[in-house]
Amino acid sequence: MNPNRKKILVTGGAGFIGSNFILYFLKKYPDYQIINLDKLTYASDLKNLENADENENYSFIQGDIQDYKFLDNIFDQFKITDVIHLAAESHVDNSIEEPEEFIKTNVNGTFNLVDVARKKWMRNPFQFKEGMENNRFHHVSTDEVYGTLGETGLFKETTSYAPNSPYSASKASSDMIVRSYHHTYGMNVVTTNCSNNYGPKQHSEKLIPVIIRKAISGEPIPIYGDGKNIRDWLYVRDHCSGIDLVFHKGKSGETYNIGGRNERDNNYIANKICEILDKLKPLSNGKSYKEQINFVKDRPGHDRRYAIDASKIEQELGWKAQENFESGIVKTVEWYIKKF
Repeated sequence: MNPNRKKILVTGGAGFIGSNFILYFLKKYPDYQIINLDKLTYASDLKNLENADENENYSFIQGDIQDYKFLDNIFDQFKITDVIHLAAESHVDNSIEEPEEFIKTNVNGTFNLVDVARKKWMRNPFQFKEGMENNRFHHVSTDEVYGTLGETGLFKETTSYAPNSPYSASKASSDMIVRSYHHTYGMNVVTTNCSNNYGPKQHSEKLIPVIIRKAISGEPIPIYGDGKNIRDWLYVRDHCSGIDLVFHKGKSGETYNIGGRNERDNNYIANKICEILDKLKPLSNGKSYKEQINFVKDRPGHDRRYAIDASKIEQELGWKAQENFESGIVKTVEWYIKKF
């Protein structure tokens, strides 16, 4: 084993974004050692990682980032050089019902990770241990920390934080903890805030998988409120390439917003998926899946619109989304038809 090889701890690697990212990273960087740490909650599935365990550079550990001593041991055992931190409780509805778990995982867990990294990599504030000068902590976050937008405007990296749910508040807190470790200790950290991801392997509780699953099973397709809530949609592989770029080329201490420039409201999403299903898996009675769309009571504190200005990562690092929503959603629906 090459002693100079990067040994990257990826947290939450059995989840939706994490599994897509690990498979992408293993293929692109065969010399990197990837250690996947995942608690394996309901939202994780090792099946998402296909044949990753056949790669000698890949290791999986089941465990909880809330356990400080456990993390300390992992850093020692694998001589971790970098962290890409994706692990998070992320479902807004669940955060409304059980906010405590979101604070424990997203706030306390992030603190544990960045603090263990600091102690392993740094001798004193702004003094790295020999050979660890380039060790990096990459924190993956969300656009929801910025709150909600009116009909116009975009979230920039300089937009003030205004989280409106226990989930987004917990992520905003974790962002600030990571930021403080750069300014107080001089740690080499970067943060990325992404817009709504979609694509293969997303947990079935999320909007797009719910629409597909309910449609195929002949059930009502639930849409909150009037369906006019707008999100900026990002195909998961485009997010992976953005994380890759920021991890390797992002400036220490900086934040980069990753968005697809694909603003769509929930009505459009539901209707578009139904149109694709009408073509790919038409109903035997000749009707459209659109007839199953059903509006339900809105959830508390439902942000009206999110949209990201991705100019910084595009201009400074050369990132560009490869998929627009119309191309990405066809690939996504095809994948879920096979799954469901």
